[in-house]
Amino acid sequence: MKNKYKSIYIGLLAIIMFASCEKFDKSVNTDPNNPTKASGTQLIANAQLYLPGISSSPYGVHYPQYLSNTSFSDNSRYVTVNFNFSGLYTGPLMNLENVINNAALDASEGPVVNQIAVAKILKAYFFWHMTDRWGDLPFTEALKGDANYAPKYDKQQTIYNNMFALLDEANAAIVSGNIKNDIVYGGDITKWKKLGNTIHALMALRLSKVDPTKGATEFNKAVANGMMTANTDNLSYPHLADQNNENYWYNSFTRLGRNWFAVSKPVVDFMQPLNDPRLPVFANKPTNTAITNYVGLDYGLPGSTTVTIANYSLLGSNLRLQNSPVPLVTYAQQLFAMAEAAKLNWISGGDVTAQTNYNNAVTESIRQWTGSTTTATAYLAQANVAYDATKALQQIGNQRWLHLFLHGYEGWAEWRRTGFPNFIAPAPNNNGALIPRREAYPTQERAINTASYNAAVASFPYTGSDDLNARVWWDKP
Repeated sequence: MKNKYKSIYIGLLAIIMFASCEKFDKSVNTDPNNPTKASGTQLIANAQLYLPGISSSPYGVHYPQYLSNTSFSDNSRYVTVNFNFSGLYTGPLMNLENVINNAALDASEGPVVNQIAVAKILKAYFFWHMTDRWGDLPFTEALKGDANYAPKYDKQQTIYNNMFALLDEANAAIVSGNIKNDIVYGGDITKWKKLGNTIHALMALRLSKVDPTKGATEFNKAVANGMMTANTDNLSYPHLADQNNENYWYNSFTRLGRNWFAVSKPVVDFMQPLNDPRLPVFANKPTNTAITNYVGLDYGLPGSTTVTIANYSLLGSNLRLQNSPVPLVTYAQQLFAMAEAAKLNWISGGDVTAQTNYNNAVTESIRQWTGSTTTATAYLAQANVAYDATKALQQIGNQRWLHLFLHGYEGWAEWRRTGFPNFIAPAPNNNGALIPRREAYPTQERAINTASYNAAVASFPYTGSDDLNARVWWDKP
């Protein structure tokens, strides 16, 4: 498997477009620099290389307070305001757009309609991540290359509608037949179909406060089209024991020797009293042998604070191996969405269905993180974990927050939407700073795309300016 992925990665150091060679006797005048067939699957694989960055971030991981800084705590005090999105446009999105709009894809790499469908699913996924961070973004006029250097910003609602359409198109187009060069699913088109519909449902749930009618319609469409059925369907990026393709946290802790990230006090204080079986995966016990329990570090400490690292629980060792995978979209996450949808009456069954999905979500989360479900029944039987119809949305929100550990941007989005967990806001020790509601646009947009930038900022849906405290469209006060 390692050699298989290494051969893919080596061929993806630049945007690659290869063609099947014409037989020599067909034409001696074929231009080798003007191929008649394009490798859509290598472009897709090149886009997939950007997937772990959606989760592994020294910024996003702090917004839902999963980790606290032992040193250099600027990130957990939200010192950085502006974030650059240009690399996502010029990297994975441009690769995917080339697949979607290319009329000369190579059918020997799998059905062309499936290559395009996978590209549409990934395009929707990347844009979902981006619009939930920044809000309004270039979409309909984006990815035009030389044709438009100053694209307008589309409203986030428009972007969501376009993403739903992309996922509808992908679901309808998929036929039997796997694709080549697929890093995450090994070409299994059935898993891609399930992923697209699961992403569709999770996107739909974002509309729970701003447009619940539209949200329920899109959610039920995704359910009917077929979503994930097991953890084996998870979208998880498979890092390698190889320096070129190693886990972000391995690079930080082991290669650079930076013990800068401890598990936060909110996480440990919530999990430890419940004997949560996931806690030993999320955290190491302090290296100070006089301390026998897990100890979370206060969040957002002033930069002048000196932390005795041996007294706190650093990020769990198995999550920062060189080849530790990065879960991105998961079956348990889908089950939490189903539980919430039932409680909101988006799907039938009410509390009975909500409880079933909640219990299954917690069980599958434990399976995903620990590799076993032997502790799940006892964990769910505890009074503070067992489903309670009077506080179900809070329970779902809290457990989803735990499950999304390390996937900071997704955990942050769900906190903004639901308000759960409600014990991380405001953080008691982050110098009084409010948890960000969005990230500000890159500073260069003011100079190179001034008119579009100004129009976007002027039309924010709720009060605010281009900073961390403005709200995206679905984050309704």
